[in-house]
Amino acid sequence: MRKRPGNGPEALSERAGKLARVPSMNDLVRQHTSLGERDLEWLHLLVSEWQLLSDLSFADLVLWLPTSDGTRYVSVAQMRPNTGPTSYQDDMVGHLVPRGRRPLLDVALDEGRIVREGDPEWREEVPVRVESIPVRREGRVLGVIARNTNLLTVRTPSRLELTYLQSASDLAQMIAGGAFPFPGQQVGMDRAPRVGDGFIRLDADGVVQYASPNALSAYHRLGLAADLVGLPLGPLTAELAPTRGPVDESLVKLASGWAPREAEIEGTDCVIQLRAIPLKPKGRRIGSLMLLRDVTELRRRERELMTKDATIREIHHRVKNNLQTVAALLRLQSRRIGAAGDSSARAALDEAVRRVGSIAIVHETLSQNLDERVEFDEIADRVIAMVTELSPDGRVTGRRVGKFGILDAETATPLSMVLTEILQNALEHAFPTGERGSIEVGADRAGSARPDDRLLVTVQDDGRGLPPDFDPHVDGSLGLQIVRTLVEGELGGRFDMVTREEGGTRVVLDVPLARHGQQR
Repeated sequence: MRKRPGNGPEALSERAGKLARVPSMNDLVRQHTSLGERDLEWLHLLVSEWQLLSDLSFADLVLWLPTSDGTRYVSVAQMRPNTGPTSYQDDMVGHLVPRGRRPLLDVALDEGRIVREGDPEWREEVPVRVESIPVRREGRVLGVIARNTNLLTVRTPSRLELTYLQSASDLAQMIAGGAFPFPGQQVGMDRAPRVGDGFIRLDADGVVQYASPNALSAYHRLGLAADLVGLPLGPLTAELAPTRGPVDESLVKLASGWAPREAEIEGTDCVIQLRAIPLKPKGRRIGSLMLLRDVTELRRRERELMTKDATIREIHHRVKNNLQTVAALLRLQSRRIGAAGDSSARAALDEAVRRVGSIAIVHETLSQNLDERVEFDEIADRVIAMVTELSPDGRVTGRRVGKFGILDAETATPLSMVLTEILQNALEHAFPTGERGSIEVGADRAGSARPDDRLLVTVQDDGRGLPPDFDPHVDGSLGLQIVRTLVEGELGGRFDMVTREEGGTRVVLDVPLARHGQQR
């Protein structure tokens, strides 16, 4: 019988080893090399852009850096192509090799030039061509990119592949000369056009030398009826873009590839994203690459989401207005009852006004946000101010200690009502005859003894305290009944109310947050 995996210390240790965190590029650079922070920033910029080189080369890229003592190389980053088979099935990041084992790395590092000579290497019965590209910054060679091409599927290249490879060679020379990547032009990998999305090669005058099928299709959607090859891309793009008045000179320059820039062209029925990459392999501009991507559907979905968000905000705004109208009507009724001399009825209506007001505060905050989450600290401060304003001559003050953080509407609405009721109860019963005192609201989401998925709220005063036989889970006014119902029913939390040793009352709320996916 096959032995099942055990759960003993050895098995657990083995599993822990498999789950160990792969060191980041920052970790590897700081641990094994003597490069400074500016050099590390340059390497991050390079790695954020080198998917382009990998795809144009149909090759894997591995970034090797010399160690501080100069005896070894450490691999700090790796990229696989989207346009061809990989040469490395395994992750190379973190590998250390002694100097001399890979002669092409030594030559590229020592002589500062691209090294292509040498026979293919065989890896698991796959022939791999290896090239080395020095990475230069401000005249210094920081490391070497090993470009590894899987030769197993090599065939007679098409015009597209030849254009890709020529462009890759130009970019490699720019990296070796310290001219690529472009400082200050880092592009997010999740939104930048890639080679397969659409590719155009321009000459030094901005005339199209080659356009991939996807690029041609994108320009057809903009309204082009002819082929792109042989046309000046800058003036053509400006002509196709729906503009009024003079031609957009900045768009002409961008689409001519004069500088590394990005832009979007919104046609009648489409949106095309453009990115220009000037080619200066020997310090002189010989042309440029244009990457483009049809983002029509993406922008349409974004507009739909924006419309939905605006609708939700408008609903919250109208709910807030309606609640304020209800509060105004209740306040008007309260004044009329007060004129008739029924003080208890007027007090009940005033409490209702404050309850409605606390909910209105939450909806007002939600109407200003893009999602159903609110920064509850602001709401708590407004609720504290709303209740303590009822104290005659400001005899009772209130303050907040700690942070509630971000809560979703499902939690914020009942919690604001709970806070209002507790504060109102403290004001009425802790200081019934207008004594001076204070109320403190505390919030804890990150205490040393508390898990992050719960919120602990304390409301304490220095007033008269509780009656001797008072049971907060049974006794109390309508306000405390509301608190118990909301905390235990709506929020799924716990509620307690005790007399403080130093005098006064402390109310404790323990509310779970994990079930709602709250953020800190």
